[in-house]
Amino acid sequence: MPITIVNSIASWFLKKRFQQIDLFLKHPNEVQNELLLSLLDFAKDTEIGKQYDFASIKNYQTFTERVPIKNYDGWQDIIQRSMKGESNLFWPTPIKWYAKSSGTTRAKSKFIPVSEESLEDCHYAASKDLLCMYLNNNEESQLFTGKSLRLGGSKQLYKENGTAFGDLSAILIDNMPFWAEFSSTPCNKVSLMSDWEYKMQAIVDETRFENVTSLAGVPSWMLVLLNNVLETTGKGNLHEVWPNLEVYFHGGVSFTPYVDQYQSILPKNGFKYYEIYNASEGFFAIQDKNDSNELLLMLDYGIFYEFIPMDVYATSEEKAIPLSEVELGKNYAIIITTNAGLWRYKVGDTVRFTSLSPYRIKISGRTKHHINVFGEELIIENAENALKQVCKDTEAEIVDFTAAPVFMEGKEKGAHEWLIEFKRLPRNIEQFNELFDDALKALNSDYEAKRFNNITLNKPKINVARENLFYDWLKQNNKLGGQHKVPRLSNTRDYLEELLKLNAS
Repeated sequence: MPITIVNSIASWFLKKRFQQIDLFLKHPNEVQNELLLSLLDFAKDTEIGKQYDFASIKNYQTFTERVPIKNYDGWQDIIQRSMKGESNLFWPTPIKWYAKSSGTTRAKSKFIPVSEESLEDCHYAASKDLLCMYLNNNEESQLFTGKSLRLGGSKQLYKENGTAFGDLSAILIDNMPFWAEFSSTPCNKVSLMSDWEYKMQAIVDETRFENVTSLAGVPSWMLVLLNNVLETTGKGNLHEVWPNLEVYFHGGVSFTPYVDQYQSILPKNGFKYYEIYNASEGFFAIQDKNDSNELLLMLDYGIFYEFIPMDVYATSEEKAIPLSEVELGKNYAIIITTNAGLWRYKVGDTVRFTSLSPYRIKISGRTKHHINVFGEELIIENAENALKQVCKDTEAEIVDFTAAPVFMEGKEKGAHEWLIEFKRLPRNIEQFNELFDDALKALNSDYEAKRFNNITLNKPKINVARENLFYDWLKQNNKLGGQHKVPRLSNTRDYLEELLKLNAS
């Protein structure tokens, strides 16, 4: 199909969709309240709907008083029943798919329900909106003259009891319309390969001769793939492989630690980076402007949002608030109610609002992945921004990292112990540590207070990881590819001790 026709069709969808987006931009809280009542009405005859009498809930206040907030552990039993074939438990239409992701306290893996509604009205709708926003901001784009190189999960879909489970990306690829496959590379067969390392080379072999105009995938794993492309082709940068490459759509993990490495292999001026915020539970936010680090919260994908201020999270004072009550600059844990039947579900992510009109956010971390053993409230955002600054100052490059507390013992003060794999070592590791400590103090006043005169915390301890340590650890734990992530920060030493042991072997 000629590019002019493709662009005309895309422009038509763009204008039509932007009228709907404009509605929730102008009336965000009204749109969210109507959505909540619609979800409650649709699910009123389910088992959960009857348990909490959804039919009689007419406002947000009653909803909060009646329906409890739960994490996955609180949902596991009823989801297991659903996977075994029971229907109408938490959502009235059949649940055919379950997105498999990392586990919790009670379970090795989580299985997140994906309904027909969430597939179409959330995940696929968001993919279209992402393209709409990008094209709206870049009228000269030649995106549709080539293909999108997508990097999805490494697991096949497994069928059980008439339902299927696997990586969310595998579910999306398995159900995408034919036209989407036509405009993507690699083919579905290669995309769904289960052997990650074999799949890497298969993707390189298939895509190196394609006209790739965009990239889409998790930054950490995409970087592995792109470096393999350069190694296989012998090229100096990716524009020599794909001259028309113009944008990278990324999400899943923070892009901050990888920015410099991407810019070195994608040196063309004007190359675009667009961030998305999606998870197994839903697609939440999209970067809607060029060269922005803020994400527009999408309010009409069938997801109702609530937020718990992190200063009261997991305390006796914990209380969720609606979107209309959030404040700028505060960290919040996200609670969602979805069109796949998750009711007041703790996602496990934290965000910070950068704008209230419209509602824009930054992802600040995970509710579990932070260090707060000594009252320092160190979050991933602090760590990544500090490391980025210090790497710039010391000409170092980082592949991956993790950190955990050193607990107080007798008169010995506490500390944070870091394990960092460098692509390029700093000139002086002691200087790196000093600068890193100073950067953390500048970014986090609680950390600075605990470090003042070593009152509670000694300076950080940094261990240099051997090459490929984190990759080997993920491989050892059968977690290569897809949405699998290295745990950045933890309040326990479990991950760190395991990695230190592997580092010494």
